Amino acid sequence: MGEDGCRPHTFLNGEGGVLMEIKKVGVVGCGLMGSGIAQVAATAGCETVVREISDELLQKGLARIDQSLSKFVQKGKLTPEQKEEIQGRLRGTTELDAFADCDIVIEAIIENLQEKLKTYAQLDEICSPETIFASNTSSLSITEMMASTKPARQPRFVGLHFFNPVPLMKLVEVVRTILTDEAVFETVTDFARRLGKVPVQTSDRTGFIVNRLLVPYLLDAIRALEEGVGSIVDIDNGMKLGCGHPMGPFTLLDFVGLDTTYYIANIMFDEFKEKRFAPPPLLKRMVLAGLYGRKTGKGFYDYSDPENPKPMNLV
Repeated sequence: MGEDGCRPHTFLNGEGGVLMEIKKVGVVGCGLMGSGIAQVAATAGCETVVREISDELLQKGLARIDQSLSKFVQKGKLTPEQKEEIQGRLRGTTELDAFADCDIVIEAIIENLQEKLKTYAQLDEICSPETIFASNTSSLSITEMMASTKPARQPRFVGLHFFNPVPLMKLVEVVRTILTDEAVFETVTDFARRLGKVPVQTSDRTGFIVNRLLVPYLLDAIRALEEGVGSIVDIDNGMKLGCGHPMGPFTLLDFVGLDTTYYIANIMFDEFKEKRFAPPPLLKRMVLAGLYGRKTGKGFYDYSDPENPKPMNLV
């Protein structure tokens, strides 16, 4: 998007009064997701500040952004001058105080509820009362995080779930709690569009839309393998060629990370107590064995030769 994608924009509250303008974006966390969110915000023309807990992690995240932008230049989607302008709108920090004047702060730290609660309590003291808080969590309760802030902040708290890799994936889930102000919800939905994304609106129920439907499908694929319905390759090909999926369930599980899927499935099972959300025994054993997928080199496939991964002998 061009520089005007995140131009100052006035929103109205339910009574027709001015709600706020989104001009400056804060991103807490500069890991894989946080760096991607910071990149798309700066690309959309927003002044963006991204924070990490150490300078080492911050520099690693900023280098990831530089590498990603360089790929866009190589592919002709950005000019070198545009890349320089984007990076000129982006500032890194290790201090939470840098978010004091942000219009929206998007949290993208580790999926650990206690760490998130601690971070939001600190941000609530630092940020303007008008600042919108948004969490990029894929599975944790937005309402529980919201409850760690003062009552005045709670109507300005939402979920904003991006997908990996953020610069390429078009979807964003915009999540409301039972206290989220309608004007704030629409503000954040419009903001997602200004980042070049396609927002889908949902409510704060574990898994939101995508994981609520995707996780049971992935777990069923593992159960089918356990029960001898088909091989890893045949189940993958069945869903690719029979249902038009871009990748089969086991390839997707390896891409997402089996540890991540196991973690999300446990949260969903704790919430709903339904068998379809329960992690199958094979998934548990693989996680205990350190077979997380691509990130560890082995999962349902062996990636010793990344160009020609081989199915593992698991059952």
